[in-house]
Amino acid sequence: MASIARNLRPAVSRLAFTARARTSTWRPSPFGLRAFSATRAAFEKKYTKDHEWVELSDDKKTATIGISEYAAHALGDVVYVELPELELTVSAGDAIGAVESVKSASDINSPISCTITAINSLLEEKPSTINGGPEDTSSAGGWVAKAEVAEVGAQDLAGLMDAERYKAFTEEQ
Repeated sequence: MASIARNLRPAVSRLAFTARARTSTWRPSPFGLRAFSATRAAFEKKYTKDHEWVELSDDKKTATIGISEYAAHALGDVVYVELPELELTVSAGDAIGAVESVKSASDINSPISCTITAINSLLEEKPSTINGGPEDTSSAGGWVAKAEVAEVGAQDLAGLMDAERYKAFTEEQ
């Protein structure tokens, strides 16, 4: 099966056009204040070139893995998600599952070396959950797996993109 990135290439030009068409304009607050809202976790999320993400916990020993919003949007309606096996030990880049949509099927690769400790069973029952919130780490979100991260996995993070670099990467495609 092909990676998510390979299957998204035909849809990229359509996405770029619709993204530009929907750009909103910034409006100042009527109260003259600027509101900033960011969580610590937002700064810890990293992305791969194959459109997977990983979010490391504060203790740096566990992580949550999923596919990016960009990938979920480009894939279209997800109809099936193959989840990884529990206690599966993988290296960065290894396939841990697959996602099938009305447009294509793609492997889900692990962004880092880790051991899978939990899976999002909700995706088996309702695969479209991944379309509604692919980067949502709550119990109702579209994350794929949770994992235990060893030192090698933490080192793998250095080669991944932060949110800003990932956004620039997707705009280039």
